[in-house]
Amino acid sequence: MKASRILIEGWVTSFRYPAFISGFQPSLSVPPLSTIYGLISAAKGELITPEDLSVGYIFIHRGKAIDLETIYELSGLKGKSNVIKREFLVEPKLYLYLDDPSYGKYFKNPHYPLLLGRSTDLVTVSQIKQVNLDEKFNVQLGKTILPLGTEGAYGTIQALPTHFTNTIPRKAVGTKPFIMMNQFFDYTQKCYFDEEMEWGIWFHKG
Repeated sequence: MKASRILIEGWVTSFRYPAFISGFQPSLSVPPLSTIYGLISAAKGELITPEDLSVGYIFIHRGKAIDLETIYELSGLKGKSNVIKREFLVEPKLYLYLDDPSYGKYFKNPHYPLLLGRSTDLVTVSQIKQVNLDEKFNVQLGKTILPLGTEGAYGTIQALPTHFTNTIPRKAVGTKPFIMMNQFFDYTQKCYFDEEMEWGIWFHKG
C-alpha cells in the first residue's frame, strides 16, 4: 500500500484525560484519534473524519514532567484564576501515516497552525515522504492506540472519541474503548509494516 509518512515534532505536549476536569491533570501517553484528525483538519483547512481518511501513527517522546499552569474558571459572566499541576510530555515525535498519499501536500503549507495537544503546543513538520507498506506477520507494534481486543496488546484502557463535529458546541463522535499502548510488543497477526522504520502500523479505518 502506498502511504504518506509525515514526521511532526514539537517541544512539549499534553493530552487531557476526558474525565479529569479539575485538580491534577495527567496526560494520556499517546494522542487520541480525535487529536490526529484535528491535526489533519488544520492542515487541510476543513473538517476531516475517519470517513474521509484512514490513519495510523507512532508516537514517541523523551519523558514526562509536571508544570504549574494558570487556568480560568468561568461561572456565568464571572471568572476566577486558579493554579493546577499539569503533566506534559517532552520532545514529542509523531510519525503520521495517511492511506491517501495526496494528503501529504496539505502539510507542506498548512491552512492553520499545527497543534498537538493544547492550543500552546505548536509543532513543525520535519519530513513528508511517500512510502510503500507491505503486510507482514510478526511485527513490532505499539506506541499508538489500538482497539480494545487487539491480540497481545496491553495497557491503560480509555474511552475516547474518534473525532469531533464542527458544530458549536462541538460534539464527540465515535467514542469507544482503546488501549493506550505506549511501548512496542510482538504482534503475531498480519499488519502493515514500515521496513525503513522496522515497526508495524495499525490503520484506523472509518
